[in-house]
Amino acid sequence: MKEEIPYRFVAVEGNIGAGKTTLCKMLSEDWGTRLVLEQFSDNPFLPHFYQDAERHAFTVELFFMTERHKQLQEAFNHQDLFNPLTIADYFFIKTLLFAGQNLKKDELNLFRRLFNVLNSTFPKPDLLVYLHRPVEVLLQNIAKRGRPYEQDISHDYLKTIQDAYLDYFKMEKDVPIIILDVGDKDFTMDAGVYDEIKSKISSHHSKGMELLELD
Repeated sequence: MKEEIPYRFVAVEGNIGAGKTTLCKMLSEDWGTRLVLEQFSDNPFLPHFYQDAERHAFTVELFFMTERHKQLQEAFNHQDLFNPLTIADYFFIKTLLFAGQNLKKDELNLFRRLFNVLNSTFPKPDLLVYLHRPVEVLLQNIAKRGRPYEQDISHDYLKTIQDAYLDYFKMEKDVPIIILDVGDKDFTMDAGVYDEIKSKISSHHSKGMELLELD
């Protein structure tokens, strides 16, 4: 890596349409890191979930959880000594945050028991980055990328997911969390915005939540 990054595991999180996967790809290419990307398109239940969430919520969340666990387990069981930094476009806690919004109480209780067993096998990120955008911007981004099964996602659903993330961040005291308020800025087209994001991520941050605005 050309830059010295004080972390070994950075997870980039964000709501649907925030741009987390795109950012991770850009960072990994620039810094020469190992990259872990969620394979959400492999979930065969996802299109059905967006058509009938109540009926398909448990199967879609269970599939996501098992696939994320498998992917992260493989990544951390095969550490690359030549790439000491791993960048991922999700953190395993995402599994529980989404399930908490989508599952019924009895389903969530069972799901949480399974989650706690699987989650105990993973290290927490050395830095958790959250890309924050207004819900209106998220909806615009979702429309632009044109995935058919996402087009009916509602404003209210995105707001509940956003609130779930922020509520979790307030409780998490063991991990440095930076919330980057990117608004409607396009870091793929504006090199200045992207460089500022890189600079903030590569800086040292204390444990707990920190809100950072871009210039």
